[in-house]
Amino acid sequence: MFTKSSFSPAWWLRNPHCQTIAAKFFRRNQTLHTTTETLELPDGDFVDLAWTEKVTAECSRPIIAVLHGLEGSKNSHYAKGMLAAIKAQGWVGVLMHFRGCSGRPNRMAKSYHSGQTCDVDYFSQYIAQSYPKAKKAIVGFSLGGNVLTKYLAEQKQNIYQAACVICAPLDLSSCCDRINQGFSRVYQKYLVDMLRDSTVEKIDANLLSNIDRNHLNNIRSIRAFDELVTAPINGFRDATDYYQQASARDLLNQITTPCLIIHATDDPFLCHKNTTNITLLPEKMTFEVSDRGGHVGFISGKNPFRPKYWLEQRIPEFFTRYL
Repeated sequence: MFTKSSFSPAWWLRNPHCQTIAAKFFRRNQTLHTTTETLELPDGDFVDLAWTEKVTAECSRPIIAVLHGLEGSKNSHYAKGMLAAIKAQGWVGVLMHFRGCSGRPNRMAKSYHSGQTCDVDYFSQYIAQSYPKAKKAIVGFSLGGNVLTKYLAEQKQNIYQAACVICAPLDLSSCCDRINQGFSRVYQKYLVDMLRDSTVEKIDANLLSNIDRNHLNNIRSIRAFDELVTAPINGFRDATDYYQQASARDLLNQITTPCLIIHATDDPFLCHKNTTNITLLPEKMTFEVSDRGGHVGFISGKNPFRPKYWLEQRIPEFFTRYL
């Protein structure tokens, strides 16, 4: 069901861009110790996992998996905050880096993308087999939220007791249009620059031979990048085909796992109208919409020197019901 969010923004951070940027600014010096594990994938590539602590096969405490956003990592402000909140609950957190996002380039031309669920599926099977006594939940942010939504729809009998999807671009095409407007172009440039750099690394490593460097250097939008790079190296005809196949909005009614979706009307990355253009939601799904919050911001509190991160309260609260 759709419901009004209980989130109330800080009086000094009501603008969506302030919410989006401040979350990153306030957490810029936060550190969180993690243990790295490399998970070898069936196709010969790998993903790096970041654990909040080492655990044995006998672990019976809840394990919470975290999926980051586009070009994110364990160092993303929302990831650090969420892993710290998981640890504070006495649970175990594990972030799965998408291919090439852990600081090491991946071995293949194939990249991660908004609809690639095979790595999440393999990772989920791995933690299920390795830690059979632990209950499990999963949270996905932004791009990772769309990937998670698609995975939950595809794998109805999955290992998770509950899931949370945060600020996800559930309708990829309209979200690409939204981030190409106004001040949101600042975020787009930041993301495109990182995507371009990671692509150049693959070209230099002789993993990509059909990408023209000059064309790559002239790219200014995410849609143009997806047209030139993401779509062809991952088997899509073009960006339009990729967006149609990877968008998870129309798959929501197929999800049977208890799921909380959090979305802000003023998110500068997402098209609110298209993201929430849903006629039917499954019984175990709650779609919370707030008027404010920005993109993965959701900062509350009366004191500018002591901001409160609402997501780090709301997500564990939801998971507690099932763990």
